[in-house]
Amino acid sequence: MGCFECCIKCLGGVPYASLVATILCFSGVALFCGCGHVALTGTVSILEQHFSSNASDHALLTEVIQLMQYVIYGIASFFFLYGIILLAEGFYTTSAVKEMHSEFKTTACGRCISGMFVFLTYILGVAWLGVFGFSAVPVFMFYNIWSSCEVLKGLPVNYTTTAEQICVDIRQYGIIPWNALPGKACGTALGNICSTNEFYMSYHLFIVACAGAGATVIALIHFLMILASNWAYLKDASKMQAYQDIKAKEEQELQDIQSRSKEQLNSYT
Repeated sequence: MGCFECCIKCLGGVPYASLVATILCFSGVALFCGCGHVALTGTVSILEQHFSSNASDHALLTEVIQLMQYVIYGIASFFFLYGIILLAEGFYTTSAVKEMHSEFKTTACGRCISGMFVFLTYILGVAWLGVFGFSAVPVFMFYNIWSSCEVLKGLPVNYTTTAEQICVDIRQYGIIPWNALPGKACGTALGNICSTNEFYMSYHLFIVACAGAGATVIALIHFLMILASNWAYLKDASKMQAYQDIKAKEEQELQDIQSRSKEQLNSYT
């Protein structure tokens, strides 16, 4: 076999569906974790500088954000390992690899592991749907602030509303208590927030993090379809293996009967 034929045979053993799902999963988790971590840090800075002058008012929120940042580290590490495991499972269950190894046999343990991956991926997919919905909350909050900023910029054309009447009260979202001061930003203070690079950077990073969570959901759905297909293949392969074992046993018994019949006939003659 030449080098070209070997390369074609090796490329035929690559589970491209699992490879695409793994790349999509890694990209989505990386975007969510990296952008989410930086955006949370920027959110705390904006909150401390413009909405809550007393550290005790947002102490709980700061602790929650720090905990979420530690959770992000764990999510990144877990999905890095889980994606590699699913990719390896795709390599060992793809039909191309089975054709390369003629002695391939399925076991009850292998089918159980494949079923476990299907169940675990389903649970993770449902969990990431919740993460995707949760990551849309800060996008909504920053969008409201950005919309108020756009209205504030349009005031020179519309004189019916003064700048001080346009406010953003961050306390209505429940992230800081109602007695926090100042708690809201109006007019010039709101314009100062809108003019900072930190605000726009956090806003866009939250959007990218939300998109990363959505990409991770799509990747897990893709993985779920692949795992379900592989599990069905293993199930059919186990039935075919049992059929072949029974057939081989019957053929062996038939050969034994024929050999005994010949021996009895020879002894009679």
